[in-house]
Amino acid sequence: MVSCGEASGDLYAGALVASLRAMEPSIDVFGFGGARLARAGAHLIGEYSKFAVTGLSEALSVVPRSWRMLQLLEGTARTKRPDVFVAIDFPDFNFRLLPKMRALGVPVVYYISPQLWAWRPGRMKHLQRYIDKMLVIFPFEAALYEAARVPVEFVGHPLIDQIVPSGSRDAWLRGHGLDPARPVVALLPGSRPNEIHRILPVLLAAAPLIRQQVPGVQFVIARAPALGDDLFADARRAPDTIVATDAADDVLEVADVVVTASGTATVQTALHERPMVIVYRLSPATYAMARAFVRLSTYGMVNLIAGRPVVPELIQDACTPDAVARETVSLLTDRARVAQMKDDLDQVRAALGGPGASDRAARAVLQMARAHRAPLPAAADAESSTRRRSPPVD
Repeated sequence: MVSCGEASGDLYAGALVASLRAMEPSIDVFGFGGARLARAGAHLIGEYSKFAVTGLSEALSVVPRSWRMLQLLEGTARTKRPDVFVAIDFPDFNFRLLPKMRALGVPVVYYISPQLWAWRPGRMKHLQRYIDKMLVIFPFEAALYEAARVPVEFVGHPLIDQIVPSGSRDAWLRGHGLDPARPVVALLPGSRPNEIHRILPVLLAAAPLIRQQVPGVQFVIARAPALGDDLFADARRAPDTIVATDAADDVLEVADVVVTASGTATVQTALHERPMVIVYRLSPATYAMARAFVRLSTYGMVNLIAGRPVVPELIQDACTPDAVARETVSLLTDRARVAQMKDDLDQVRAALGGPGASDRAARAVLQMARAHRAPLPAAADAESSTRRRSPPVD
């Protein structure tokens, strides 16, 4: 059983299940996720698009739906009795499933660590109590769990294996009505509706300011597949601007500069070795609450991996059209700055491990599932002892 609740988690879940099925073709996978998880062969009992928000105040709006989905997942787990439960990031939801899985005697593998090092470190106690193994994708996370005596394995970052553009830069741009001879700025405003509402208008307002200083510049907006068309209506009307759906790698590959929302997309951009500006905006109430808990002076994942600021960050009040335009124009025109940034991003990429992260994660998951299917000791509780042990693995 798998549970993931946003675009990045669905991406990782799909890759994980593809690896699981390659290693164990008869495997049965079900759970909560999105299109990529389904395409990999999992049976979805819930789809994440209506649950994906960021921020404390925004999360309140999806509480009733989340509660119903938790009940559905628990009921399905009680009926099907999976051999292993894989929680993928999405902690505010998945943490509520962990004790339910423990009560059913289902071992838990947590893949993609919650950001305990950034805020709410007290959540470590919950993980110590309820998970059997943590699989981390950033090297600095392993030491955190080792210190807390949580079984942990650094598997590397799964995006390394997925940076596969569909064709040449020139062909892709021409195919979308753009001129390969003119500069291209990629805009990645996020994967959740509330991110689009708060970030995309700033980026669209910055575009004419950039165009004034860099004539001929073109803009390509990467749209996450679960987002509605209405969120991009203004973008489609903008001059020299296209919206590409479910094509982030292609968009990054054709770009000269990337303006991206903070999150997984910053790592994806680094793997493409593209100079970038990181942006982010939350509701004022959420941002004020977060400031009381977040323990970081920098927010972008590439800066955290590097251990120092290597790309600019424009967060909350600093995220304005003027500031976005200023940083973007600098990266379009300052060759020395771009060369230094690319060198720094090469170091970030090297720290993320080699290819095969999804395979390594899949092996760890199968190991846990197979160990759980072994004959139980006589002292095992009555509920656990009634579990079925015939293939396929769930």
